[in-house]
Amino acid sequence: MLELEPLCFSSDCPSRALFEQIADKWSMMVLAVLDDGPQRFNAIRRRLQGVTQKALTQCLRRLERNGLVSREVISLSPVAVQYQITPLGRTLQQPFRALHEWTLAKLPEVDAARQKFDAAAIGPTST
Repeated sequence: MLELEPLCFSSDCPSRALFEQIADKWSMMVLAVLDDGPQRFNAIRRRLQGVTQKALTQCLRRLERNGLVSREVISLSPVAVQYQITPLGRTLQQPFRALHEWTLAKLPEVDAARQKFDAAAIGPTST
């Protein structure tokens, strides 16, 4: 069993804030998109259906601040910005791939558990 220091659960523990930022659904998806190589903002946005411009901007800033993504301004007309995974960010690829594989493999079991839970929550139907 994984043993964690009791302070890891403290609201002011730095590891808790970092975990919250990298485990965010958009962060994980952005890093997955960038696994294919450097991408411009709109290319990332097109790949991530449902993400708003604001949410993507905030996510990319957090990833950049944490050293997981780098931002490069390209001198074109108009100016373009390109994002890519840093070496530190690449260290997350293996755990994220493992998590993605787990979700695909266990989705049938999770769906069955959801159906069982929902059926119990509704209760027996009267005839």
